[in-house]
Amino acid sequence: MRRRIVALLAAVLMPVAAATTLLVTQPAAAASLTRVTNFGNNPSNLNMYIYVPDRVASRPALLVAVHYCTGTASALYSGYFRDYVTAADQYGYIIVFPEATRSGQCFDVYSPQALRRGGGSDPVGIMSMVDYTKSRYNVDPNRIFVSGVSSGAMMTNVLAAEYPDVFKAASAFMGVPAGCFATTDGSTWNSQCSSGQSIKTAQQWGDLARSMYPGYSGPYPRMQLWHGTQDTTLHYNNFGEEIKQWTNLHGVSQTPVSTDSPSPGWTRTRYGAAGTQPPVEAISASGQGHSLPLNGMISYAIDFLGLNGTTTPSPTPPTSPSPTPPVSPSPSPAVSPSPSPTPQPGGCSATIRTVNSWPGGFQSEVTVQAGSAALNGWTVSWSWPGGQSITQLWNGTVSGSGSNVTVRNAPYNGTVPAGSSTTFGFTANGTAATPALSCGAS
Repeated sequence: MRRRIVALLAAVLMPVAAATTLLVTQPAAAASLTRVTNFGNNPSNLNMYIYVPDRVASRPALLVAVHYCTGTASALYSGYFRDYVTAADQYGYIIVFPEATRSGQCFDVYSPQALRRGGGSDPVGIMSMVDYTKSRYNVDPNRIFVSGVSSGAMMTNVLAAEYPDVFKAASAFMGVPAGCFATTDGSTWNSQCSSGQSIKTAQQWGDLARSMYPGYSGPYPRMQLWHGTQDTTLHYNNFGEEIKQWTNLHGVSQTPVSTDSPSPGWTRTRYGAAGTQPPVEAISASGQGHSLPLNGMISYAIDFLGLNGTTTPSPTPPTSPSPTPPVSPSPSPAVSPSPSPTPQPGGCSATIRTVNSWPGGFQSEVTVQAGSAALNGWTVSWSWPGGQSITQLWNGTVSGSGSNVTVRNAPYNGTVPAGSSTTFGFTANGTAATPALSCGAS
């Protein structure tokens, strides 16, 4: 069985307050991410975490927030989706964080069980979390949403296709169409889909999604899609295929009603309507790979989903789960240029860029590019200039001592065709640095 982990970890970025009108000016001090057990049918042994703000709306919205491969609920809570948490304090909605526990911590978007409503695996467990929360917090059934990153974005597409009567809107960051990752041999990775080679007509994609809930004839959730043009992990082609699928499910034209650029490097297209909440909205980020910097992106997702409601929050009802320790505040972004590595004949080259930085820490991404010959294993080494140390790394394995670091390929990304590239990333303590890298075949 071939396993590949799509992984990224990003610190949270711009606050939502700049883009929305706040209901509550002071953030909740006591609310924290909380583990819930015995929440219902859970065939794949997912963990459930919940965030309930100190002041919850009398009829709160519910957001299901789904992490990336190798991710955790707490990492998403304190990193990529921290702006969702900040907005929950302001608008009184509740967030459920499913957590995958299988090796690699990817969500099942590939098995026949997962791709059929009520069939089993992760979607059934996630829906148990939704039902649990609805039964305890007077959730507004017309304001249940889902949003995810990478593997979580793929699950976002799947949940929206399988449970269109539950979710009213969805926002997927760097995903693939629902059903694209399907496998029949027990594999957890679909290379044809990930590489952007799964090309279908809009009708075919729509029919694939409809087959996940046979007989359903009602409306489908509004869908917001995000993708970087340089994504080589889940190829940018998947962005266009997602648009085909969701425009077909909504019965609207693939020709956008409006096109604009709400931020430098972004191209936003809207399908079926031109307002803030069209049936389908797609945002392409020029030059970005599989690690979208979410500067302000979450605020657009909040507007699209409709989480910035105006219902006045009321005190949170008591709950029984035991709390987990609060997670530290999110960092502010500081993005550095991303130079293109120059291939070396018969060898490899590597470049590093700072994706985010904050007081006492930073996140970086390294691109490894093969030269004139394919790589069948690679290593990247460097020396830290000022006492930095890696705290978490994905898409590779790290070793070394002191200031010297060596990263070797993971089992799934050691083979790199001539002239092609792969990436790994990490978070680290200390001041952001871009040391000189040494790349070699292994």
